[in-house]
Amino acid sequence: MTDVIIVESPAKAKTINKYLGNQYTVLASFGHVRDLPPKDGSVRPDEDFAMDWAADERGAKQIKAISQALKGAKNLYLATDPDREGEAISWHVRAMLEDKKLLKNINVERVTFNEITKQAVQYAMQHPRELDQPLIEAYLARRALDYLVGFTLSPILWRKLPGSRSAGRVQSVALRLICEREAEIEIFKSKEYWTISGTFLTPANAPFTAKLTQFQGKKLEQFDLNNENLAQQAIQILQQEQFAVNAVERKKTKRNPAPPFTTSTLQQDASRKLHMSAQNTMRTAQQLYEGIDLGGETVGLITYMRTDGVQMAGEAIQAIRQHIESEFGDKYLPSKPRHYTSKAKNAQEAHEAIRPTNISYTPNQVASYLTPDQKKLYELIWKRAVASQMQSAELDQVAVTLANSNKEHLFRANGSMIAFDGFLKLYKDITEDQEKDPSKQDSSTMLPAMKEAEGVTTKTITPEQHFTQPPPRYGEASLVKKMEELGIGRPSTYASILGVLRDREYVTLENRYFTPQDRGRLVTAFLTSFFKRYVDIDFTANLEEKLDDISDSKVNWKKVLRDFWDDFSKAIEQTKDLKISDVIDALDHDLGSHFFAESTDGSDPRKCPACEDGRLNLKLGRYGAFIGCTNYPECQYTRRLGVEGANPEEEEDLKEGSRVLGKHPETNEEIIIKRGPWGLYIQCGEADPENKKKKPKRATIPKGMDGNAITFDEAMGLLSLPRNLGEYPTTGEAIQAGLGPFGPYVKVGSIFASLDKTDNVLTVRLPRALEVIEKKMASIHNLGPHPKDKEPILLRKGRFGFYLQHKKTVAPLPKGDNGENLTIETAVSILEEKGKATKGKATKKKTTTTTKKATTKTAVAKKSTATKKKAVKKEK
Repeated sequence: MTDVIIVESPAKAKTINKYLGNQYTVLASFGHVRDLPPKDGSVRPDEDFAMDWAADERGAKQIKAISQALKGAKNLYLATDPDREGEAISWHVRAMLEDKKLLKNINVERVTFNEITKQAVQYAMQHPRELDQPLIEAYLARRALDYLVGFTLSPILWRKLPGSRSAGRVQSVALRLICEREAEIEIFKSKEYWTISGTFLTPANAPFTAKLTQFQGKKLEQFDLNNENLAQQAIQILQQEQFAVNAVERKKTKRNPAPPFTTSTLQQDASRKLHMSAQNTMRTAQQLYEGIDLGGETVGLITYMRTDGVQMAGEAIQAIRQHIESEFGDKYLPSKPRHYTSKAKNAQEAHEAIRPTNISYTPNQVASYLTPDQKKLYELIWKRAVASQMQSAELDQVAVTLANSNKEHLFRANGSMIAFDGFLKLYKDITEDQEKDPSKQDSSTMLPAMKEAEGVTTKTITPEQHFTQPPPRYGEASLVKKMEELGIGRPSTYASILGVLRDREYVTLENRYFTPQDRGRLVTAFLTSFFKRYVDIDFTANLEEKLDDISDSKVNWKKVLRDFWDDFSKAIEQTKDLKISDVIDALDHDLGSHFFAESTDGSDPRKCPACEDGRLNLKLGRYGAFIGCTNYPECQYTRRLGVEGANPEEEEDLKEGSRVLGKHPETNEEIIIKRGPWGLYIQCGEADPENKKKKPKRATIPKGMDGNAITFDEAMGLLSLPRNLGEYPTTGEAIQAGLGPFGPYVKVGSIFASLDKTDNVLTVRLPRALEVIEKKMASIHNLGPHPKDKEPILLRKGRFGFYLQHKKTVAPLPKGDNGENLTIETAVSILEEKGKATKGKATKKKTTTTTKKATTKTAVAKKSTATKKKAVKKEK
């Protein structure tokens, strides 16, 4: 009987099975097979943090499949991912099998591989180990902490702050960072300042520009010239002076390449360069890691993508150096290999950096086998890894200082030239500032030749007005970088954390920058007022260090939990008697300036516009916080947060009636939000009572979109679905995005592919649609043309297994048959024997209805005849 190997995903299972052959049965756990049930009591601090675990339907199904496969096996290899979560999944699988007493006489071992290549997998199978207990305990501690914070804080939020969704140990700190940055932006006061630049000519009439750095013997500070008058006065003085070259400074500098990617830096660069979200980046990296079919051979193209390490294996470095020498030449190859160490706080360097598994698989060679996102991300990873071992770039920098005769006024000009491009030939870094201003990206500025004491001619001296800018909002890249610097959470969890903040509608991502919503700001204000320690950045970072200490066997995991719970439970106890008025006062104190911003005309922002003598305050109702008048109930003026003039009870009103968003620009019909038996929907115009066949156009509101906060533009977008995104490259067929019974989708021809919940059907673009469609097409195999009509016979996978399709005829394959060895002749035979028209149900229903009607008519006729016969008999 074959031995059994457990991995996390079916894609990985398929790849490994090809590498190891039929002597092993490789099964997927599909991630975690069990978890803490989402109810009180799953973690019990009073019982020394006893934890209850439960499997969902999918987890139980996978364990059952593993149990069946183990019959007669001698060895069980747990080959889940090589990180804390992977170790935990292996532990769960073993524990569940032990509970069922299925591991008797079976040897259980743990194997890990950092890359899914044949050599790495075979090596791992030859070097098994025991489960890493400290790593498992670190997982248990983290899971217990997250559960205790979430399931203890969230109910308090629901009771004391209606309208809020949830709180989380790391999630709440990330939200605090976003909210505090927004508060900084709101209180920011812009200041005016001026700079002065001069355009000068050398004796050879070569122009160059220099900036004033010293005026009247004093170094010029940023706000020394803070208005136009001062700037013009300075210019008048400067125009009367003659300038000459005071000094020429030349120096050579080197710029070293960045190390290969970690999880965090990959997310940052993918965001800046490829505009990919953290979730999409990790999803695409997972696909590259688990294996890509390269013309019949499935290969894992990159190493494991959840890592803090920046080091690479010696053989990988050697292969990269050989590639650099052959492709770029000796001058691009350093004399010695480069070795990197991580500077990230709490870095776990158990794994290599993210790199290509085989450097000979260049981006161009594998491009045709990859989706657009896979191609872009693989190219980024490949180039960064190769560049990390290339020679440094060399820059020639020149600084020229101009001075008047008494050296009272100084101008300075800077220039730089790339003397040797080095690693820049292949890969360029982009900082956040360079992303916003492309002109700052590695541009060379060459100054004309000049000598000291050489006179120059002043051509123009011009002032330029500036205003200081507020700190920028966090984007995904900058927030991930900040959290990593602070040591908050783990880089592998950042994508899911940012996704939760958006799903909870605490923040929105606008133009790739996070903007906190009022709901998110209220939650942050509440937590910082009553649970300040538990959303404190240093406290959260220190807790991360303790979790790392657990995995290093430096501290007992139960002690970490006890220390946390002793203080946390006391803080929870203090909120039991917390009054709503106390909550409102705290929120008003923190957010009053946000909700009642200073008016431009100097009027009181809290003055009630309805009753004149009332004041506006923050209030809490059934549906969350809103603005209300102090003269309630005499004055019933209310305003929803963030929506000027909206009614906080609108949600209740919609249960009975409707809300008009505006008028259609072409037909002048009203665009209305209505409530039906299945919830809110959008309608254009009203039904025509004289023409009942003509129905108004309606649109479903997708799951995840708040019908009460929907805008006119969004409603118009939903009514106009499906929308055309472009053409499919190979066929020219139109690609459309729309909404169906199972949610948002994209389609080309007869191929429909569901979009993820993170995709917005109104904003999804062609590249993402192509990615989703190509992924769907990968699951459809064209067996060839039907001998009769030459139309293709397709092998597809549905909810109940694999099936064949020929035009509108479908036929299921036997259970367990994936069609891998199916011939066109066999497919035709199956279609003829088992084929059913896809519209058969409707036809059958119609036929059944007709039959019923006919049967009823026959019965009535028989009954009528019998009655007549009976009447005639009585007359006789």
